[in-house]
Amino acid sequence: MENRNVRGRYNLPEQVRFCKKCVISNQRPRITFNEQGVCSACEYAEFKRSGIDWDLREQELRELCDRHRRTDGAFDVIVPCSGGKDGSYVAHLLKHHYGMNPLTVTWAPLKATTHGRRNLDAFIASGFSNIMGTPDGKVTRKLTQLATLHLGDPFQPFIYGQTNFPLQVAVRFGVPLIVYGENGEVEYGGDMKNAFRPTREIQDHDKHYFSGLPPEFWVRYGVSETDLYSFRAPPYAEIVRNKTEIHFLGYYKMWDPQENFYYCAQHTGFQPNDVRSEGTYSKYASLDDQIDGFHYYLGYVKFGIGRCTSDAAHEVRDGKIDRSEAVALVRKFDGEFPSRYFKEFLEYCDISSEQFAEIVDSWRADHIWRRTNEGWALRHMVEDIET
Repeated sequence: MENRNVRGRYNLPEQVRFCKKCVISNQRPRITFNEQGVCSACEYAEFKRSGIDWDLREQELRELCDRHRRTDGAFDVIVPCSGGKDGSYVAHLLKHHYGMNPLTVTWAPLKATTHGRRNLDAFIASGFSNIMGTPDGKVTRKLTQLATLHLGDPFQPFIYGQTNFPLQVAVRFGVPLIVYGENGEVEYGGDMKNAFRPTREIQDHDKHYFSGLPPEFWVRYGVSETDLYSFRAPPYAEIVRNKTEIHFLGYYKMWDPQENFYYCAQHTGFQPNDVRSEGTYSKYASLDDQIDGFHYYLGYVKFGIGRCTSDAAHEVRDGKIDRSEAVALVRKFDGEFPSRYFKEFLEYCDISSEQFAEIVDSWRADHIWRRTNEGWALRHMVEDIET
C-alpha cells in the first residue's frame, strides 16, 4: 500500500518539537507554538486562569439563556450528549442551574459498549429527554471500512453524525441554540480563531472535524447521496433560517474534564470503567464505542501523538499532574495497541489483520517513524526535550 504523505495532507512541520510546558508535539494538526516553545493550548490554559473575568462570563451565559428560554414547555436548547461526563455536565448545568429545558441528542456509537449504554441510560433516567440518531447499519459499516482504508480513521463516519445530527435536530424542532462542552481546537491545540468568542462557525466543520473531507466525498467510492443523507448537515439556508447558534460552555465556565467526571458521578449516575482505557491511564473518558481505540491508535501512527499524550497534556494544563508525571505516563501507555476489541473491529470493517497492518504502516511519516531491528520506533520522544 502506498505511503499516504501524512506531512502534506495535514500540513505538518518537518522538525518535531515538544511543548515546554506540557507533552504535546507540534505534529498535532493546526496547533501553534510561541517563540518560547509553548503550545497554543498551554497559552490558552494560562489565559483561562489569569485573563478571564469569569463573573462577567457568567453574566453572559445568563443573558444567553434568557434570550432563548421558553416558557411554554418547549425545548429551548439542544445539547449533544452520549451519556459521558462532558455532555451530561452541560445538560445538567443548563437545566438545574439556568432553568433551561434541554433536548439531548445522541449519535449512535459505531459499535456500542455495554458500559457506555449503561451510562446513557442512567443519564436519561436522571431526568432528561433524549433523541438518538441511528443511521443505516449497512451504510455505516461501509463508510467505516472506507474511512479506515482511505483516511486512516475508522471514526470519521461517527464524527460526521456527531457533528451534523445536532444541526438536523435543531432545525427540525425549531431550536436555535446548540450548546457543546469545550472548544477542542483551543482546549487541546488547533485553530485559535474562536478562542475569544463563544460560538463556532458551521463552515469550519470540514476543516476542523472532517479532515477536509465532507460526507459527500465518499460518493466517489460508490456511496449514494441517499445513503449519505443521515450523515450530512441540513442545507445551510435552513440552518440560517432557524437562526442556529453553536456555543461552547467552556467559553462561559472554566472547563475541567476531571471535575466534570466528579459532577456527573454525583448528579447523572455516571460510572467510570472498571479498567483503564487502552493507550492511556484514565477510566472515565470515551467509553461508549468499541471502535474508539482504533481512532486514537491511528492518530498515534499518523502524528506520534497517542491517547495518553492527549490526556496527560490536558491534565498538566489543568494542574492535575506536573510535566514529569506526564512524561512518565506517556512513556508507559502511549501507543499501546487496542487489542480488547480488535476482533470485533476487523469483523465490523470487514478487513483482515494483514490489511490493517498495511493500512497502519502506510500512514507512518518518515519524519516521525524509523524502522529498527525490533520494529517501528518513534524518532523523537518527549523525554528528549530539555524542560
